[in-house]
Amino acid sequence: MNAGWVGGIGGGLVGIAGGVFGTYCGIKNTHGPRERAFMVKCAITCWAYVLGYLLLLVTLPRPYGWFLSIPYTLLLCIGIVYANRIQHRIRQEESANQPTDTPRP
Repeated sequence: MNAGWVGGIGGGLVGIAGGVFGTYCGIKNTHGPRERAFMVKCAITCWAYVLGYLLLLVTLPRPYGWFLSIPYTLLLCIGIVYANRIQHRIRQEESANQPTDTPRP
């Protein structure tokens, strides 16, 4: 096995491990049940989107697969911004419904 194969396989495994760790941290650091459910849906959607893109990249003929990179990147960025806004709104709504621990005078 040459260095290119080792680097490609090793880099892919490190990338997948980083994605799994990031997904775990994103779900673990939620503050309420609605936010956690939303983040699980986002994680499933994002993983399916990325894996679908990679599948198309591998299966389409050479020049055509790479043309998907621009719309893939744009839609991924738009999706991240959209999901972050919804998560922030859910977090604000859930924190507004929580009772405060500080006594009122």
